[in-house]
Amino acid sequence: MSRHTTSDHVAKNAAERAKRLRPDGIDQYLPLKGEFAHMNEDPFTDRVEREPRRDHVTVAVIGGGFAGLMTGARLNEAGVRDIRVIDTGGDFGGTWYWNRYPGAQCDIASMIYLPLLEETGYVPTEWYVRAPEIQEHCQRIGKQYGLYENALFHTRVTGLDWDEPAGLWTVRTDRDDEFTAQFVVMGLGHLSVPKLPGIPGIETFAGHAFHASRWDYAYTGDPAGGPLGNLRDKRVAIIGTGATAVQCIPHLATACQELLVFQRTPSVIEVRNNRPIDQDWFADMATPGWQQRWLDNYAANMTSAEQPAEDLINDGWTAMARMWRHAGENHQPDADAPEHLTAPYFADMEKMGRLHARVEETVDDARTAELLKPWYWLPCKRMTFHDEYLKAYNEPAVRLVDTDGKGVERITPRGVVVDGTEYEVDCVIYASGFEVGTSPTRRAEFDPVGRDGKRLSEHWANGMRTMHGLHVHGFPNAFLVQSLTGGTRFSNLSHNLSEAARTVAASVAHAVTTGSAVVELTQQAEDAWMSNVGVDPEWRTFLGTECTPGYSNNEGMELGPHTLWDEYEFPDGLGFFRHLQEWRSSGAFEGLEFRRSDM
Repeated sequence: MSRHTTSDHVAKNAAERAKRLRPDGIDQYLPLKGEFAHMNEDPFTDRVEREPRRDHVTVAVIGGGFAGLMTGARLNEAGVRDIRVIDTGGDFGGTWYWNRYPGAQCDIASMIYLPLLEETGYVPTEWYVRAPEIQEHCQRIGKQYGLYENALFHTRVTGLDWDEPAGLWTVRTDRDDEFTAQFVVMGLGHLSVPKLPGIPGIETFAGHAFHASRWDYAYTGDPAGGPLGNLRDKRVAIIGTGATAVQCIPHLATACQELLVFQRTPSVIEVRNNRPIDQDWFADMATPGWQQRWLDNYAANMTSAEQPAEDLINDGWTAMARMWRHAGENHQPDADAPEHLTAPYFADMEKMGRLHARVEETVDDARTAELLKPWYWLPCKRMTFHDEYLKAYNEPAVRLVDTDGKGVERITPRGVVVDGTEYEVDCVIYASGFEVGTSPTRRAEFDPVGRDGKRLSEHWANGMRTMHGLHVHGFPNAFLVQSLTGGTRFSNLSHNLSEAARTVAASVAHAVTTGSAVVELTQQAEDAWMSNVGVDPEWRTFLGTECTPGYSNNEGMELGPHTLWDEYEFPDGLGFFRHLQEWRSSGAFEGLEFRRSDM
């Protein structure tokens, strides 16, 4: 438990937030382009040369991660099989194609995170499976649903234009492809664009450097999961202490001659409690429809006012949801509490106190333990779960370099500078993550051009507008597979993508079976939907004024009245999924116009 008073806790959170505020927001990060383009190259699969495509497909799916795979699978099940998936990676997987760093694994229970388990008949090996198993499952889906046959890998879409007279989309790529598609599906992913910290001098480092999402096993050694043997005589710096670093640091800790961890903001480290899945238990549990029941149960436990009688997952996420839901039952304001604090704040402080105690109990060095304690409100940043991360700081080769919220000062040809001290290293690993929550038109190298030459970025100039997060007025035959302006951005994004994929497939299949050449959202339906979803003003204020900077609040920048960072949510997450199920099963497809011609 925390030894701080309520006022101390509030003041400490505010002070730590203030240290991290900076005027450049998301622009503090650099794309892996230009002089850093080499960091964006694929170290895992050789590029295969091919002739440019000049043909036509029924559906072009941009993105080969969970969104694209689930959409392709559901289209296939609906009888639409002329599908082309385009992806920048060398295989299916999306985030899980790129994230192969040591220790990478999911933090949502695999039974609800891995898609299409029942359809493929696959049984995960662990409660939280590791990256190689996730990528293998992505390949399994691609093979089962015939998605490899027409896929274009190592291909980046550079142009997407609606041809109004023809009623088709023209797709252009960086490999000189130019083909048409009746329908396009954009499954660009939330974790698809890696970013570098814009540290002065980053381009001058003379040693070895790479981004963690392009892990360089040729340098570190052993891509098969064993010790990183090439690092035994290396001094290694890792910049970042988010989810990536939390998972790979325990592996680096015992491999390097010296590991320097440069920290701006500590992560919340909750217990993971990973364990093998009992195959006999799974066989008894997996009756028909089991995965959808588990998905719905988890969503209900996380988001619904009416709680189910049973919590099938019963993990750190659902425990946190229960804590906030029942906060008012068990917490009363302290005598020194600021007037604006409500019961959830006190539940938050109690939980953070337990997390701080775990750090103290695990990390031997008292000063290091103090620096590893996070000081912010729990909803401000996504929790991490790990059972070895904190123990890694007890290894003799590991040294934490805390930057007091300021970040690394600069990088020199020889190393990393913090507070005037230069730390000489042989290698720098950037565990700086991906752009999250930014507009799809920022994260892609194309800006779709819809009806009357209007770009998607223009349509969204004052904020993202859709129906169901899937359909956009003025962009016929185009669909998004994502979670913004749709359901709820709760922890299991896979569920959002699953329901979106089913809905897109149903819409396309209806158009094909009825002979409709064009499907388009009406302006009235878009307006009506945006009036049904919204942003809680108290939540907006909390994010903007009380949260430490991060991707949840536009890196601490002003959110504005209708920004793309808004968490537009249906009032009830499970209710949104049920709404989508009823909408598509009715066969009416209310809000969409199906026409035989665009003329």
